[in-house]
Amino acid sequence: RVVKGGSRMATIDAKGVYYRQLNKQIKDLVAQGNDEIVLNNVNGHRYIGDGLDSNVKLIINGTPGNDMAAFTNGVEIIVNGNGQDGIANTMNDGKLVIRGHAGDALGYSMRGGEIYVKGRVGYRVGIHMKGYKDKQPTIIVGGTAGDFFGEYMAGGRLILLGLEREEGKSIIGNHVAVGMHGGVIYVRGEVEAYKVGLEVEVLPIDEADREELKEYLADYCKEFDLDLSEVMNAQFSKLIPVSSRPYGNMYAY
Repeated sequence: RVVKGGSRMATIDAKGVYYRQLNKQIKDLVAQGNDEIVLNNVNGHRYIGDGLDSNVKLIINGTPGNDMAAFTNGVEIIVNGNGQDGIANTMNDGKLVIRGHAGDALGYSMRGGEIYVKGRVGYRVGIHMKGYKDKQPTIIVGGTAGDFFGEYMAGGRLILLGLEREEGKSIIGNHVAVGMHGGVIYVRGEVEAYKVGLEVEVLPIDEADREELKEYLADYCKEFDLDLSEVMNAQFSKLIPVSSRPYGNMYAY
């Protein structure tokens, strides 16, 4: 362990360590008062950071396994690699930065905090995201997204940038925002009408939206050393729900 500027730092070599033992080591170090923990040689270890209620910072060098950062509250996680599926399930607060790509169901039922992904993401990102008053989660994706982006979204904001995508590749998959009944989605570019659920209206952004985007993208661009003005120099689409109860006529109450 290293003590630096009043903070306590620790390093774990995860090579050959079973995921249960790794997660126990992390929780033990947090309980001992470490503010920053570096995990080296991470390779598919599941459940990293799950359930941590702390302001600890985890720096992950490698590719963590499924269900990282589930139920976290206040943790900052930096992934110097790719992420897999089910990341940040029901995340309550904190910050997650993935310097590569991420898989399916990112931010499932997320209810607070920020997730920044430099690359692309898989299917069902932001499914069941929710917000309450000023507590609104944010996911920003630098690349492209698969099908069912924002499915059943109930709150918060999704921002999809589509930077550095292959020529001719669509920024987003099909069935966008199916069942969406809250929150907002911003897409840097055009979203074809046939890709969007009937519960959603697609609008051009106004000046207030542009200012809001600049506010949220400023930190994202700083994190990945991007030029904010270049990122903002594009047309954005805004997706919002047309109803807070899109399937209300299907129920008797």
